Amino acid sequence: MTTTRKHTALPKAQILIEALPWLTRHHGKTVVIKFGGNAMVNEELKAAFAQDVVFLRHAGLKPVVVHGGGPQISRALDRHGIVSEFKAGLRVTTEDAMDVVRMVLAGQVQRELVGLLNRHGPLAVGLTGEDAHTMTATKHQPRIDGALVDIGRVGEITDIDTGAIEALLADGRIPVVSSIARSQDDHHVYNVNADTAAAALAAALGAETLMVLTDVEGLYEDWPNSDEVISRLTASQLEKLLPELSSGMVPKMEGCLHAVRNGVRNARVIDGRVQHSILLEIFTDEGIGTMVVPDAHEGDAV
Repeated sequence: MTTTRKHTALPKAQILIEALPWLTRHHGKTVVIKFGGNAMVNEELKAAFAQDVVFLRHAGLKPVVVHGGGPQISRALDRHGIVSEFKAGLRVTTEDAMDVVRMVLAGQVQRELVGLLNRHGPLAVGLTGEDAHTMTATKHQPRIDGALVDIGRVGEITDIDTGAIEALLADGRIPVVSSIARSQDDHHVYNVNADTAAAALAAALGAETLMVLTDVEGLYEDWPNSDEVISRLTASQLEKLLPELSSGMVPKMEGCLHAVRNGVRNARVIDGRVQHSILLEIFTDEGIGTMVVPDAHEGDAV
C-alpha cells in the first residue's frame, strides 16, 4: 500500500521540482496581469484565473490584476438604451455611456473578481485608476484617414502614481484595478483601454512581467495562412509587425511593446481560454503564448 502511494505521488513531486527554478527566479517580483476575453465570462475559467493569481501570491510573487469589461459594458449599455459604437477599435464613450462604464467596471466586474480571489483568503482589494490618483489621463483622439476623431470620454494615460498599489503589495494584498482614469484637465473621468492601462501600470511599477490574456493562442506567424504561433520576439521585431496586425491585437501588442521598452523584463500574450494558462506560462519549461523581450535582452534567459 505504501509503495503504491509513493508511486502515485511521484509525478506531483516532479511537477513541483520543475517549477523550482521559476519560483526562485520570480520570487518577490511584481507581475501585472490583464484579465479579459473569454476568461472574463466563462465561470470555470474565471475560477481557474482566481486560483492562479492566488497561487502566484502564495508562491512569493506580487500579482496586480488590471481589467476592462467590454462584454459586460455592451450588455449594460443595451439595457440603458445606449447604442455601442466603435471607432479605431475603441468604444465611443459619451457622458451617459461613461456613467454606465464606471458603474459596470467598478461596481460589477471588479466586485466579482475581488470576490473570487477572496474565497481563498483576505487578499484582494479593488480600486480604480481614480483612487489615489493611480491613473491620470487626457482626452484621446485617434486618427482615422488622417483626421482626428472625437470618441468622447476615452482617455490617454499621462501619469501613473503607484503609491496605493505599492502599499497594498507591501501589505501582502492583491490589487485589482479597473481601467478608469481621473482627468488631468477637469473633474470628469475617462474610460481607458485595459490593455493600455495594464502596460502603463507594469512600466510604472517596474514589473518583471506583463501578462495579457487573450482569446487566441498568441501572435500568429502568418495569419490567416498559418496558425503557427510566434513563441518569442524582440521589441524591434514586434514594431515591424504592428502595421499588419488585426485591430483587436494592436492595443495588446502595443501595450507589450510599451512595457518592454520602459523597464518591464518581458511581456506575454497568452491564451486565456486554457485553464491555468498563467501557471503554465510562468512555472513550466514549455510556456505558452508569445513572449516579447527588450532588444538589449534578446540573448538573455527570461
